[in-house]
Amino acid sequence: MAITSANQLELLQTAEAVAREKMIDPALVVEAMEESLARAAKSRYGSEMDIRVTIDRKTGRATFTRVRTVVEDDAVENYQAEMTVEQARQYLEDPKVGDTFVEEVPPVEMGRIAAQSAKQVILQKVREAERDRQYEEFKDRVGTIINGQVKREEYGNVIVDVGRGEAILRRNEKIGREAYRPNDRVRCYIKDVRREQRGPQIFLSRTDPQFMAELFKMEVPEIYDGIIEIKAVARDPGSRAKIAVISYDSSIDPVGACVGMRGSRVQAVVNELQGEKIDIIPWNEDQATFLVNALQPAEVSKVVIDEDAGRIEVVVPEEQLSLAIGRRGQNVRLASQLTGLDIDIMTEAEDSERRQKEFEERTKLFMDMLDLDEFFAQLLVSEGFTTLEEVAYVELDELLVIDGVDEDTANELQARARDVLEAQATEALEKARALGAEDSLIDFEGLTPQMVLALAEDDVKTLEDFATCADWELAGGWTTVDGARVKDEGLLEKFDVSLEEAQNMVMTARVMLGWVDPADLATATAETDGDETEAEA
Repeated sequence: MAITSANQLELLQTAEAVAREKMIDPALVVEAMEESLARAAKSRYGSEMDIRVTIDRKTGRATFTRVRTVVEDDAVENYQAEMTVEQARQYLEDPKVGDTFVEEVPPVEMGRIAAQSAKQVILQKVREAERDRQYEEFKDRVGTIINGQVKREEYGNVIVDVGRGEAILRRNEKIGREAYRPNDRVRCYIKDVRREQRGPQIFLSRTDPQFMAELFKMEVPEIYDGIIEIKAVARDPGSRAKIAVISYDSSIDPVGACVGMRGSRVQAVVNELQGEKIDIIPWNEDQATFLVNALQPAEVSKVVIDEDAGRIEVVVPEEQLSLAIGRRGQNVRLASQLTGLDIDIMTEAEDSERRQKEFEERTKLFMDMLDLDEFFAQLLVSEGFTTLEEVAYVELDELLVIDGVDEDTANELQARARDVLEAQATEALEKARALGAEDSLIDFEGLTPQMVLALAEDDVKTLEDFATCADWELAGGWTTVDGARVKDEGLLEKFDVSLEEAQNMVMTARVMLGWVDPADLATATAETDGDETEAEA
């Protein structure tokens, strides 16, 4: 096949027809044609030649050109596509390295094999352009709801026609035991769009918590307008869900707006989610109040929050325990997902038993260590004293408020407590030295003898060892593994060393050893303070 005047316009007509059919830019099809013609020309003139083809966008005329580049004398590797400066003087005036010489060459006759190859190139380019268009169209729609039509089912996964492409609804993204037949209409949440080798992959979901949030946005105009905001969603797909909402207009009840007249709005969402029961909960900045709301319909007696551990203890009446936990732990699990806290639920009897046990342990501590009778030790615990340090170093007035304690008794109590603490410190120091703890660590400001012993037992025996520790290794912390919070035990955690204190001690040790320049440390601190001030402003 030769590119003659008779079929020049056919190139443009073909390009436009293909582009229209595939809904892509005609220029991309023309570029694919140019590349395929250039490849056919190279098979005729030689693959080492740099043959390029340009198709006129108006007339359809294909121009074949040979391009040669001027290179250094000793850099010529391909004599068909490169030439030296001296050789270039035959064609160019004052040639320089990097200049190109372009000359037109006769069009080629395309045989059957060349034509077939050209067709493959064009089809490949068109497919790539189609995939790019599809990816660009759907990548910005992640996080939205789309309506589609079921095409077929493969190994439990549903292939959905979403207009200009196909999407996949995996079996684990379907609600319960949903079953679909070809041509069924289905509404899904676009969870992810990925560019893969075989083309863009659109992944749908009906179990994602945000699917329910988007459904509420469609049913509740106040959410769409931003008057009501969905703060958190937790779902057990097909069974039960909890959604926390807040209103920025005091005249609008967020729960009532989401429920709708006679439950019409929430019922529309429930129907779409195959009868999933939905608890709509008012969001509150106070964690304890929010948690009490999240555990509805159970009644809560008391809430104790451990912010550092990210845990919360909830005390409920005996008769409310099963309701608070829910069937197979569903209610407490959803409340935990909604609040982002690990929740421990106990009855009032269990809470009372635990507090009684703590009371007895502290009473026994004071009886054994301070040589007190049971009644006097119980008096100390009742007044809120929990450790020997508190008794030893508290202001004298705080001991004098205890019934039956005069100034002499208070002084005697503190003297006994200090003697015990000094004896414990001496014993800990001896054990630490026996384990190999060096004076550089023992004399480090901020570390008590008990802390030094704990470090030495974990093979941290020198200031250098201490300086290599991370702050969380000392203070402890929490790590999220597979969605679950896992406790990291710190070497000094039992001494109530905070993460900030651990960080300061480690940095001080590094400065003392010369590992860190104090000037750099001061600059970093100043920048951090500046960032905090800026954030507050």
